[in-house]
Amino acid sequence: MSLSKIVAKAAIAASLVLVLAGIGRANEIKGKVSVQGIKSADSIAVYVDVVADKKFDPPKDHVVVDQRKMAFIPHVVAVQQGTTVEFLNSDPVGHNVYWPSVSGNKKLSHNLGTWPKGEKKPFQFNDLGTASLLCNVHPEMSGYVVVVPTPYFAVTDKDGNFEIKNIPAGKYTLKTWSEDGKPTRLAVDVSAATATVELTVKK
Repeated sequence: MSLSKIVAKAAIAASLVLVLAGIGRANEIKGKVSVQGIKSADSIAVYVDVVADKKFDPPKDHVVVDQRKMAFIPHVVAVQQGTTVEFLNSDPVGHNVYWPSVSGNKKLSHNLGTWPKGEKKPFQFNDLGTASLLCNVHPEMSGYVVVVPTPYFAVTDKDGNFEIKNIPAGKYTLKTWSEDGKPTRLAVDVSAATATVELTVKK
């Protein structure tokens, strides 16, 4: 085999490796959420909406929401559809956890009952939407479980920053959920290693 043919085959092989690497490459979205008419950009859920022709298996790992010092910790948690959330009671008093609806659908309400310190109760969230967590015993307590359709999501920090990692290259719709603001959406192209975005959530 001539040297030119060897070089040509090597070039083709190298190109194929690069193409395959691009197909399997996991990228990320980094961004910042600004707010208008809302006191804080903290605890806003940001997630990739439904991906056409793509289904995701429910995650095996469970998420824990604690009840500590008469508060749900974290106040807002985002989970992929099908995730099991374990509600832990770390307070020396009994807590009752319930949600009157999921995104306004009262047919999806649920009451987990009351349990003492050190125990936890699991619940698998299979319905998309937001469950508003409440406690019958302590009406001042509130929290939220935001159930999203993909494993690509984050919750903003106190400055509105967020990162969503391990996203396959492609074009997606990014959405937000906020306790006090209106939902927003943004088309995002994640063909580069890092896509940087800015969103604004309004009252």
